[in-house]
Amino acid sequence: MVSDNTKIGTGLLALGFSLLVLGVIFLFDSTLLAMGDIFFLVGLTLTIGPSRTMRFFTRKDRVRGIVSFFGGVMLVLVRWPIIGMICQMYGLVYLFGQFFPIAAASLRETPVIGSIFKMSVVENFIESYSGSRGARRAAV
Repeated sequence: MVSDNTKIGTGLLALGFSLLVLGVIFLFDSTLLAMGDIFFLVGLTLTIGPSRTMRFFTRKDRVRGIVSFFGGVMLVLVRWPIIGMICQMYGLVYLFGQFFPIAAASLRETPVIGSIFKMSVVENFIESYSGSRGARRAAV
């Protein structure tokens, strides 16, 4: 059974992601981007728990991604949305790059977009992020 905090956190994650997408669509509206960042971080904390969130964001091997992500959040909050979003994207790819192959493997089995993820070009791109070629980090 899923706890109430996880349900609320998942909703806040979805709301944060939606606000981030709307902020980009509306030509990097800094208010929408800032609200999306805050909802995303609160939702992540509620979904996986405060201790696991702190453990995730304090790992020494992810310092570059952590600094880039939170630096981007700060830049968005001080109304430099374009540079802030670039920093955030870099940080997200660096932090979650090893999760992309797992998500892509699940998406290959979906009926509509599964054929896109089965294309050799897409598979090669996703393979570049996986750890199957040694102890390689995301290519950023």
